[in-house]
Amino acid sequence: MKHQFIYYLFVLLLSYNCSNVSEDDLIDSTPITEIVTYQSHVKSIIDNNCISCHSNPPINGAPISLTTYNEVKSAIENNGLISRISSEDLSFVMPFGGPRLPQNLINIVIQWEADGLLEN
Repeated sequence: MKHQFIYYLFVLLLSYNCSNVSEDDLIDSTPITEIVTYQSHVKSIIDNNCISCHSNPPINGAPISLTTYNEVKSAIENNGLISRISSEDLSFVMPFGGPRLPQNLINIVIQWEADGLLEN
């Protein structure tokens, strides 16, 4: 009887937790209301998601380095960086071979471009 009670309690707690979790809980979709800059917003996205291949020198077939502000800015202006991170095409999207970046991070990079690609 005691084991049956614990089992039902476990199932109840498990079903409650699963039914109240959504992908929206995992992604902060709050719009950024401040000016987006490389140092404050974009650098950490690049460092955490791109530098493993886009280091200096680039490795794993990456064509460019993304280790500095000027390199990332140039990649947006000249190499279609936003198209690559925004793509739904798995053969084109970056990071290559990995899951697409969460939309909230892509939106930060897009907003950075719209705000003028400011460094600080």
